[in-house]
Amino acid sequence: MIKEALQYLINGGIKPQERFVDMVDGDGIERNFVVDESGLHREIKPRIYRAEETLNINTLTGLLDYVQANIERIDHDLFIQVYDEKTVLLKGLLDSEGGRETLVTARAIVPDFNYEHFQGVEELIVGLQSNFVSDEDSRDRPNDRGLILKVIGNVKEETVQNTGDDGISQAVTIRSGLSSENDVLVPNPVTLIPYRTFLEIEQPSSEFIFRMKGGPRAAIFEADGGAWRNQAIINVRDYLSEHLKEEIENGRITIIA
Repeated sequence: MIKEALQYLINGGIKPQERFVDMVDGDGIERNFVVDESGLHREIKPRIYRAEETLNINTLTGLLDYVQANIERIDHDLFIQVYDEKTVLLKGLLDSEGGRETLVTARAIVPDFNYEHFQGVEELIVGLQSNFVSDEDSRDRPNDRGLILKVIGNVKEETVQNTGDDGISQAVTIRSGLSSENDVLVPNPVTLIPYRTFLEIEQPSSEFIFRMKGGPRAAIFEADGGAWRNQAIINVRDYLSEHLKEEIENGRITIIA
């Protein structure tokens, strides 16, 4: 239909003031064309203005401040995508050219810890104290950090021994006093709460396999199949939903996870 209309204009002669043509296509969408003296035509599409750079921040608090300040894209609906446990994106809706603008990327800063890597006792003690939630801050949730610290902090050199062939049971000799020593079973599996997502939310707990070997050296292996990531995403979504109630109710913000 549009092609036929343009051909009609070309065959009928085009005056300068008639070179800009507005038409409505079969889907009811208004489209604009310009036709030159030779009869050649091209469509004029609205210019889409997108942010040249995405604003990068490291906290959920910063994301909330940006959304609630309402200083950009004031008349536009936006949505928040919880991409993973460490990344949240603030995006616009699809524009007329099928593009989608990303306004803000919030990426959590989380400490590094060498899981599944045997390390010395002192190195593991420092890692447990700096990268895991303490027993006092775990809000009555199961947390074996203190128990592991007690075992590895008192273990004697070259005393790790296997007590079974199932790959789980182990025993170590620890100092229980100034001169006494006791054999104790290494706790296994253990529940720990590492810092693995945004600090504003409750860190998900999960089970780990704790192993020791001569040296002594020890390692922690993830044992929940990555289920903690799903819980972290849910925690981030719930936190944002709680603090953006007004924006969600008026339809300005939609959260997906």
